[in-house]
Amino acid sequence: MNYSFDTICATATPLSTGGIGVIRVSGEDAIEIVQKIFNKKIIPKVINHGWVVKDNKKIDEVIVLPFVAPNSYTGENVAEIQTHGSPVVIKEILNLVLEQGARLAQRGEFTKRAFLNHKIDLSQAEAVLDLINAKTEKSAQGAANNLSGALKIKIEEMKNQISDILGRIIASLDFPEDVAEVEYSEIIEKTEKSIKDIEEILKNAHIHNILRQGIKVAVAGRPNAGKSSLFNALLNIDRAIVTEIEGTTRDTITEILDIGGISTTLIDTAGIRDESSDKVEKIGIEQSRCAIEQADIVLCLYDGQAGHCENDKEIFELAKNKKHIIVRTKCDLCEKSQNNNEISISSKTKEGIDELKAEIYKKIIGLNPTENEFLTNQRHQNCLKLALEALNNAICGARQQELQDLISIDLKAALSALGEISGEVITDNILNNIFENFCIGK
Repeated sequence: MNYSFDTICATATPLSTGGIGVIRVSGEDAIEIVQKIFNKKIIPKVINHGWVVKDNKKIDEVIVLPFVAPNSYTGENVAEIQTHGSPVVIKEILNLVLEQGARLAQRGEFTKRAFLNHKIDLSQAEAVLDLINAKTEKSAQGAANNLSGALKIKIEEMKNQISDILGRIIASLDFPEDVAEVEYSEIIEKTEKSIKDIEEILKNAHIHNILRQGIKVAVAGRPNAGKSSLFNALLNIDRAIVTEIEGTTRDTITEILDIGGISTTLIDTAGIRDESSDKVEKIGIEQSRCAIEQADIVLCLYDGQAGHCENDKEIFELAKNKKHIIVRTKCDLCEKSQNNNEISISSKTKEGIDELKAEIYKKIIGLNPTENEFLTNQRHQNCLKLALEALNNAICGARQQELQDLISIDLKAALSALGEISGEVITDNILNNIFENFCIGK
């Protein structure tokens, strides 16, 4: 892969009104380009205070932070201009930088250069995006651990295990008179250790995906079952309109909620019933059915005062093939339920709300989840599965005492798959797929 490292620039902060705005410039000529629009001599390793000027006209009072290669985020010369947070000022200064010879960065190009210049590996580059997009403290912590190198270290450990046994096999094949053949029992033992490590990571793959992507929870029930009241109670705000009039909710409403560190998209749906003659309400009911279909968990509500009815049965039927929780509402107005298959709640008194959140968490994560200090994404998991397949082939060959040069082929395949995680084995398509999801300034 050949890349040209010209000088790039972009805003590193949102283009909106704020206290400050940051423009990042990276490349061999970065500091020189910024110097052309700065009214003082830029001194490396110093916070430089002065003015951005154009034709002797002062544009903004700024701070310039120069970083000399390789001691920068990208590994190149970098200059960051901290301006006042006016979109007009930020755009004007960015245009001045472009006029002096820089070009606008592509999505994720700063982080891409950090990877290509060996400042970070590919798993750490992906962690940057995960950290930016994190919606809960728990997902942010997992991304931060990846960025600090937790996943990188674990992959290196597994690669070293495999490389050690592979190196000895190759040595015995190349120098049979000087190096003894590796015992098959040792190949099996070392390979089993690597297999166990990979299986332990993959065991938590679904949890990692949930922490990164979040879940959808639909609140479903017939009209006046207490859906919007529960929606508001879970959010602890009055987000949805609540009245005693049936069919008040005509459309689906969504909000983000943190449940046990999981980003949960809570969906308030229109009440489902068959006899509605209102055209708008019918559209809302159809949207409710779609929300149930797309949800990871469905909260099936029924009115605790009125008890079960035919409409309740229809809703329960819609959710029967999905993870669902039966919720008995308005428990403050009726007798306590003895049914262990449902949770009784009162949106008014908040009784049962914490128990419902705990049940949602348990439905998604399981009873006794084990956690790694790092997170994996779908790409990592696919690579781990390829490595696991290759190692299983290798151990099968060792048990049958096949020729060790054949076993070495499978061990090399496992190393190659693990190398894709860190970026040692990489293609342009993989890089493009990763960095096209970044914002321009990162």
